[in-house]
Amino acid sequence: MTDDNPSGKVAKLLIDDSSDFRLRAAYLAYSEAWVENLDEEVRLELNKAMLSLTENKEDYPIFYHEINQYRKNVSNDYPDRGRFKAQNKSAWRKSEAKAQRISRHKK
Repeated sequence: MTDDNPSGKVAKLLIDDSSDFRLRAAYLAYSEAWVENLDEEVRLELNKAMLSLTENKEDYPIFYHEINQYRKNVSNDYPDRGRFKAQNKSAWRKSEAKAQRISRHKK
């Protein structure tokens, strides 16, 4: 798990611990960020974050906070989160009956 290979480029860390789910998920996030960023300094920062996580020097929230700045399509606002529209039973029956009536007469 060295950071530099003989050609001077930063090498991607290879961590295979399938018994720890949280570490595996963190490694997948690290790999995604690694592929998206071609800058050597960014990759070095990603390696430092991953190494400190594997050596238990930092917690998972700190790790994700560090690498999220290098990841694309990551949002903290949860925009895809759906909302339920509350409706009482009689209002639902009325709207369903109306929809069925309209579809019955469209034929």
